[in-house]
Amino acid sequence: MRILILFLLATSVCFAQKNTYRISFENAEHHEANVKISFPDLEQDNLTVRMSRTSPGRYALHEFAKNVYEVKATNSKGEQLEILRPDPYSWIITGHDGLVNLEYILFGNRADGTYTQIDQTHAHLNIPATFMYSESLKQRPVEVIFDTQQFPDWKIATQLKQIDSNTYYAPDLYYFMDSPTEISNFDSREFEINGQVIKFTLHHPGTPQEFNEYWEKTKEIVRQQKAIFGELPEFDFKKYTFLACYMPQVSGDGMEHRNSTVLTSTSSLAEGGMDSNIGTVAHEFFHAWNVERIRPQSLEPFDFTEANMSGLLWFAEGFTSYYTGLTLTRAGIITPEAYAKGLNGTFNYVWNSPARAYFNPVEMSYQAPFVDAAASIDPVNRENTFISYYSYGSMLGLALDLQLRQKGQNLDAFMQLVWEKYGEPEIPYELEDLQNLLAAYAGSDFAEDYFGKYIYNSEMPNYEQLLAEVGLLLKRDSKNAFFGASVQKDDEGFYINSNPKKNAPAYKAGLDIGDRILSVNGTTPKADSSREDEFGQYKPGEQLKLEIERFGKKMLKNVILEADPTFEISIDKDASPEAVKARKAWLSAK
Repeated sequence: MRILILFLLATSVCFAQKNTYRISFENAEHHEANVKISFPDLEQDNLTVRMSRTSPGRYALHEFAKNVYEVKATNSKGEQLEILRPDPYSWIITGHDGLVNLEYILFGNRADGTYTQIDQTHAHLNIPATFMYSESLKQRPVEVIFDTQQFPDWKIATQLKQIDSNTYYAPDLYYFMDSPTEISNFDSREFEINGQVIKFTLHHPGTPQEFNEYWEKTKEIVRQQKAIFGELPEFDFKKYTFLACYMPQVSGDGMEHRNSTVLTSTSSLAEGGMDSNIGTVAHEFFHAWNVERIRPQSLEPFDFTEANMSGLLWFAEGFTSYYTGLTLTRAGIITPEAYAKGLNGTFNYVWNSPARAYFNPVEMSYQAPFVDAAASIDPVNRENTFISYYSYGSMLGLALDLQLRQKGQNLDAFMQLVWEKYGEPEIPYELEDLQNLLAAYAGSDFAEDYFGKYIYNSEMPNYEQLLAEVGLLLKRDSKNAFFGASVQKDDEGFYINSNPKKNAPAYKAGLDIGDRILSVNGTTPKADSSREDEFGQYKPGEQLKLEIERFGKKMLKNVILEADPTFEISIDKDASPEAVKARKAWLSAK
């Protein structure tokens, strides 16, 4: 979210016309918080307050009002005020005398980048999921008091400006809503780089030694990403804070904000999180440039009342995903061999998806409100119609980087240009702006070819040739058979648990999700065998006679297996010296 901050002196903050929030946790054991808000100096006859329907960094609707109850409002004399409900998200308070004191109970029991969780170990607060607000007062400063009397060992971590021990400040509503807060007995580390503080707060069950090792990795990520753009963003209040919570009751997630990021995982550092969680650190910190300041015009201003749609998520999220693995490699956290291996899943997912026949990367980005943690109860056909803009954009970022390197250029330099043109001055960009800037950097023909083929259309670059230029090998093992649908095992045997991919063998045979496989070529599948054991024994071109059960009826289906379309990317041990040199230039620390 692009916000212009007024750095007010603490003395002026005290006298500013502001809305004051207080939250306390007397009933944390049952996941409840008590919230009180004071709206003074009101000029309108009626005050409308509401809960957000979405949250910065999310594109779908989440309807936070569902967890708010026992709403009360009084005037300056303590007299009860009438409250009307015009819709599920809003409350209209009438008859006030210029002051409204509002209070309610909030239930929260999901800790991630979107929701709020309150329990006896912490208060993990996403602000839009926690606090009501008034749109008519959005320009006012906000003061918030986190009352931790019930838990004296709890500390407060947030990007909000600290006024005193438990009181914090935001210059306006947008900054407040963009400021997640972790309150717990966390551990912390920090270091200074170029006059700014990078702080990492960690709520976890691990040891200081584990945190020290993780912190060293984080510091190197910060350095390597700074090298990509040439500088750090100028963080408000000169500080950036990682808000990490690696606890068994949370839900895995990462969510970027202007001067902070939320990191949640059930994996402790001692139980796999040292390796599995660090990629989220790299991804979310890259967002401090790309998304938070290099900001799509389509997300400006962020709308808390409706779903937010952008056709640029292939760049905002996808290019960030490309730099995630690249950063880990340059930081020495993973090896080049591990990086190459890590490309496989994403590459095959994008390359072999039927969805490219329906939507280009821009149109895939438009689907975010339906897939970004969105809820639906009706079945969808995403196996055939959707490619994650994270994955799609990541592969397009890889292709662009390797194409530029063939010209003696690179994506790092282009990202620096994007930063200088749109990020540092915080000028929101349009799709055409990216193409024009690429044309200025690499030539109009190059930019027109890239955008024309891969952004406005759904063609795929020549990855075999591009990867070979940096000493990577792309090959396909056509000896393995391909069925074309995911098969799951339960106590009764096997069943198809995904929509068959369009034009795959299972699709051509007329198989469907939910079909239970009773026999293959007259033999009953063994319920204790894996899916690989059951179909891996066959060869491409073989015909399988499947007896299935659908809607309580048995029927026969003939499946002709095809060659597995899966590719493998690996380090080419026979690469030329020039290719090896190019690979080192690409993957080495900066």
